[in-house]
Amino acid sequence: MTTMDLNTAPLKGQMDRLFLKKRLMNFGIPAVILAYLTYIFFAFDVPGLWERASMENARTLVSDTYSYKTHVTRDNRDGTVSYSVEGERKGEYPEGVAPAWVTPGETTVIDLEDGHVVRFGPETVEYDIPGYGLVTATPTQGQGVVTTLPAGEVPEWINVSKNRLAITTDAGRLTVTRNRAEVFRYFLGWELFFFTLDSPYHGMGPVELLSHAVSGEAGAIWQDFWTNKMWRHSDVAWAIGETILMAFLGTFGAGLVALPLAFLGTRNFMPVRVVRFVTRRLFDFVRGVDSLIWTVILARAFGPGPLTGALAILITDTGTFGKIFSEALENVDEKQIEGITSTGAKPVQRYRFGVIPQITPVLLSQLLYFLESNTRSATIIGAITGGGIGLLLTQAIITQKDWEEVAYYIVLIVLMVMLMDWFSGWLRKRLIKGDEGGH
Repeated sequence: MTTMDLNTAPLKGQMDRLFLKKRLMNFGIPAVILAYLTYIFFAFDVPGLWERASMENARTLVSDTYSYKTHVTRDNRDGTVSYSVEGERKGEYPEGVAPAWVTPGETTVIDLEDGHVVRFGPETVEYDIPGYGLVTATPTQGQGVVTTLPAGEVPEWINVSKNRLAITTDAGRLTVTRNRAEVFRYFLGWELFFFTLDSPYHGMGPVELLSHAVSGEAGAIWQDFWTNKMWRHSDVAWAIGETILMAFLGTFGAGLVALPLAFLGTRNFMPVRVVRFVTRRLFDFVRGVDSLIWTVILARAFGPGPLTGALAILITDTGTFGKIFSEALENVDEKQIEGITSTGAKPVQRYRFGVIPQITPVLLSQLLYFLESNTRSATIIGAITGGGIGLLLTQAIITQKDWEEVAYYIVLIVLMVMLMDWFSGWLRKRLIKGDEGGH
């Protein structure tokens, strides 16, 4: 009995320490994670970020992606009034044509509906706001903008200063400066997506367009759509092709370069240890530098362009493929190679019929997976190298106004990635698994 007590005491101490360690692990690790998240919360100034966030700007950004603005602009210096979609010259209404809700004249009347009416008079701009009153603004060369508001406190949606008046309501927005008065109004949709204002087919419905196409105008209809100056469909299609080409050349070029190099990095095909070491470190180096960094370096050396982006993908993926292929080569079945050798095959034939068939599924699977992944990467690389859909997307974002074009490009990028995903999956099934329907 005494012996058992002596043996049990150390065991009990070990069990107590084990349970204490488990309790510390169970409570200590979550406590460390919580402390780290708390540090991040304050280190990155999350409370200040939330305070600086503007829900109004967020709503405007979102609305800009699925709607467009029609601008009515008066030059206060000569009194001329122009009308355009998104304020662009490419979307300007032809001379003598105005939107249906604008009445031109000595005093241009802009009906924003629901009682909101803006008048561009010879000298004064007026905005009649239901529930608030009449706001007048008189641009002057010497005193800026003289504004008269209804009595009472100025609402938050009116921004007034010596040189500028800005009014934002649900009906539209009015901005008056010394040189210009402008109203813009939101409408749902992507206006001028198919035809611009100067096209004879603008405003036609599908049935009417079909009748014109059947009567022999199909080519003219397609030409007007394809050369749309606002949405640039031909340029966008070319950019999509450049992006896919960058991904294709970079991915399969890397596969062609990496495969022979992979033999130099394997123990069973390269007995010289120094060569194996140098080859593997080369793979580590080229894949250790991100493709974006290679893009910047190559753009400096060769200039911008899609080929530079393809080379950046090729260099990075050569290292990745080299590692993957060398690992596949080290796991090949030596018996198949011995069987080919026994037939009197030469070294090249041994590789061709004894090695390549074994690693082909790995090669194809990885190549097709990276082709899909690099399609996304080529979008970002194109923004740096000056090619592909990435460049158009960057240009649209920089303007800070054409967010419907940003949405359009993002939709195309998503569809492109989905298509490449489907294509790579279909090709992988046909090449690796075989056509199951034929069995």
